[in-house]
Amino acid sequence: MALKDVTGTGPDGRIVEGDVRAAAAGAGVARRVPVRGVRRAIVEQVTRAHREVPAVTFVEECDFGSLDLGRIVPLTIHAAAASLAEYPELNARLVGDEIVLFERIDVGIAVQTDDGLLVPVVRGCERLSVEEIEAEVRRLADAAREGTLSAEELRDSTFTVTSAGKLGGLFVTPLVNHPEVAILGLHRIAERPVVRDGEIVSRPVGNVSLSFDHRVVDGVRAAAFCLDVIGRLQSAGDAAA
Repeated sequence: MALKDVTGTGPDGRIVEGDVRAAAAGAGVARRVPVRGVRRAIVEQVTRAHREVPAVTFVEECDFGSLDLGRIVPLTIHAAAASLAEYPELNARLVGDEIVLFERIDVGIAVQTDDGLLVPVVRGCERLSVEEIEAEVRRLADAAREGTLSAEELRDSTFTVTSAGKLGGLFVTPLVNHPEVAILGLHRIAERPVVRDGEIVSRPVGNVSLSFDHRVVDGVRAAAFCLDVIGRLQSAGDAAA
């Protein structure tokens, strides 16, 4: 693009900085994609969560060496459900000037699809075994990717677990799934040098994060909850070994 191709809007047709910037922006070829459907719902949900929830994130390492990594999501949901019974303020929502504490533990699971991120809900996790949770996670994830989820399967979760597997990165900060007050994140698990019994050994270690609404949950309680989940995961692995 040459200056001779720019239309000036200044006095006497002079070219001003804004003319150059506008011409440069229009010089490239761009494709516009309407924001609708699932993507529109994601935009609205993320915008609301970012605007309304003063979130804080706690992070700690977990040794996954004794766990079946192929079952890491159902194992984590099972552990989180047990911990939520001890820390009920994380299984809640803020409604006006009241904190509503749920007895039911309905866990949303973040599933990436071709249309975007969906969060179907595993209901009644407080009474389900790991095997039952695993079967329901698989069913919901398949339905999400096939586009056959019902509206009922996407609403009214009380807590969310998210894991991007190998693409999860060393650490990210998941957004709280409004109107919930907390989300547990599983991040990339890889062999790392750690100290065990005074010796350096290689273990599959990953970060576990908890993003939480600081209006409802205090930092000490959030940290204790996350550590409790990690402890349950490591104990479950040791018991299965």
